[in-house]
Amino acid sequence: MRTSLVVIGAAVAALVSGCGETTQSQSGEPSEVVESSSTESAVALPPEPKPETERECPYLDTEFVAQTNGQRVGSVKTSADDTNPACFFYRPDGDVQLTVRVYEGEEEVARALVDDAAPVATSNPTSQPTGWEGGYESRDDGAVYAVSKEGYAVVVTTNQQQSVKARTVAIEAITRLGF
Repeated sequence: MRTSLVVIGAAVAALVSGCGETTQSQSGEPSEVVESSSTESAVALPPEPKPETERECPYLDTEFVAQTNGQRVGSVKTSADDTNPACFFYRPDGDVQLTVRVYEGEEEVARALVDDAAPVATSNPTSQPTGWEGGYESRDDGAVYAVSKEGYAVVVTTNQQQSVKARTVAIEAITRLGF
């Protein structure tokens, strides 16, 4: 019995070591290259939206954001996208307090955007509102709430630690957009 365990162990070790490529590093030492098998990483993400124009967010009320996030809004800017622009809400001192990114397109891209913002491996899973899937997490610089459904994605980041604030804004944006 002991011999068969040793043989099985050696076979498993050989199998595991054969899973990656071995290359020579500059120092001449072998190093292993790990290949990713994630289908999400193969999806090309659209570029991050940038604040372009100072104007009201077409799908969120500034006072709602101020009340929900707990900070006065000094100004609002939107990205260049005409359909569903990203909205950037600034504090009176000029720092960004909350952003909302909306995506409408391919389902795989929507899921990849959500996984990029709130990685499945590290975030808490969520299914709010009903039918939407994604994650949320607190970070050193605030919180994120990201969900997708079919070809839609909504990603909210806030400078506040409470993810409930980002979730409330995401649900309001989804409702207002009619997704």
